[in-house]
Amino acid sequence: QCLPFYQEFFPEIIEEIQGIADGQHCSFESLCSVLFSMYCIIPEVHCSCLVIRNKNELLLGRNSDFLTELEKLYTNCIYQFSNDSYSFNANTTACVEMEDGINEYGLAIGLTSVYPAVKKPGLNAGMMLRLFLEKCKTVNEVIELVNRLPIASSQTYTVADSSGNNAMIECNAENIAIVSNRDAIWATNLFHTEKLQRYNNQDIDDWNGKLRYQTITKAVSNEQINSFDDAVALLSGKHGFLCQYDRKSGRDTVWSVIYDLKRKKVYRVEGNPSRKRFMEDKRFKLK
Repeated sequence: QCLPFYQEFFPEIIEEIQGIADGQHCSFESLCSVLFSMYCIIPEVHCSCLVIRNKNELLLGRNSDFLTELEKLYTNCIYQFSNDSYSFNANTTACVEMEDGINEYGLAIGLTSVYPAVKKPGLNAGMMLRLFLEKCKTVNEVIELVNRLPIASSQTYTVADSSGNNAMIECNAENIAIVSNRDAIWATNLFHTEKLQRYNNQDIDDWNGKLRYQTITKAVSNEQINSFDDAVALLSGKHGFLCQYDRKSGRDTVWSVIYDLKRKKVYRVEGNPSRKRFMEDKRFKLK
């Protein structure tokens, strides 16, 4: 049911999936079944995102929280194309679809999943994020595109571009709400706009999504997050619970990233930022 929508809105991804299936000698249909239903059928709800904008800084930061048993399979990748798609540097817990990234024009995006109260055939969270990176240069282009897409899953996108524009996009199969151009925007794993709040499920385990949201809210409200070092401190758990998982539970922050859009730099921790340092990734050059 989803395949026709990918063929219409993102045919290049179908070609890539077919290539993977051919190379791995596996079923194209089976691979599509896994990828298209991700974020919908067995949803995992965690991760934290924020954007900070002031006269000195324009930063998008994200903690990716997931299962420790899969740590060796998480991927940072650089895609470069021979067609009209934009190159990008991105991170993912899956293949093909992406969960945060920045493209050559300085458009940065981070994803958080929300438990899906409604589902319809369409594009899912990680596929849409990748589509935005490949086809959009600005926040406004992302907003225009998301309003045209059939959406399968429930999620937020924290988006910023090199001009200083930013947006928090909450969307699911039925509705879209957008908050834009604030000095700070952030998200975890619940909808907070009046339009989408009714879709929240308070009874599922969202890995302390509400507490993580409160941690960011308090730090931002107290004007404690104004610089790169402040963002590092927040993502590292210095302002309250954000990444302090008990690894014995099989959960952890498995990477953290900061996209510095003013200085056109990417910093990443491959692991939990409370225990490891952010390192600059110098492989990917922005325009």
